[in-house]
Amino acid sequence: MRFAIVSIGIVLLAIVAFAWFVWLPSYRPTLRPGERYGIDVSGHQGLIEWSKVARSSTSFAYIKATEGATFVDRWFDRNWAGAVRAGLDRGAYHFFTLCVSGRAQSENFLGALPDAGLMLPPAVDLELAGNCHRRPPAAEVYRELAAFLEMVEGRTGQRSLLYVGRDFQDRYPIRSRYGRRLWVRHFLLRPSEDWLVWQVDGFAHVDGIDGRVDLDLMR
Repeated sequence: MRFAIVSIGIVLLAIVAFAWFVWLPSYRPTLRPGERYGIDVSGHQGLIEWSKVARSSTSFAYIKATEGATFVDRWFDRNWAGAVRAGLDRGAYHFFTLCVSGRAQSENFLGALPDAGLMLPPAVDLELAGNCHRRPPAAEVYRELAAFLEMVEGRTGQRSLLYVGRDFQDRYPIRSRYGRRLWVRHFLLRPSEDWLVWQVDGFAHVDGIDGRVDLDLMR
């Protein structure tokens, strides 16, 4: 009996290991008409070989540009240029902090964009995880985010895309407040809500990137 239990345990561990190290990194949801694969990256990915990325069924990339009022991702310029040279559509995203005014954050974001007219809709990352210590009243958050959106959209001429983490949404219900399209994180299973971009998982393997990366679908 003990041998049988151990054997079953070994088999289960092998299955889990296969799923985690082989199946999950290579998983790609079936595309429906009008959909395509993409990724989102930041400085955490380090040096990216964009020509290899472009040859791996990836047609767009969202690239972290800024955070708060002063932080600029040190790989942003290189990633921005590399993605377009490889023929990918590219968009920039900003991590929105609750400790700085929306106006100051928009100035930081717009200052980092070298050619804002040639991009996918600008995206705003709204999460409590990794944010600053403040948890201001909802009215203040809504006001500062509105100021950010107004300035960014006025400069780029495009309506922004909102990535709203579940933790942020629970505290500051915001997904339907501004009438903007959504970038939705939903692990593996196709989301039921309306979305423009679906973040499938953060464990994808894509040629040209050392380590794992976020996999996205765009409609």
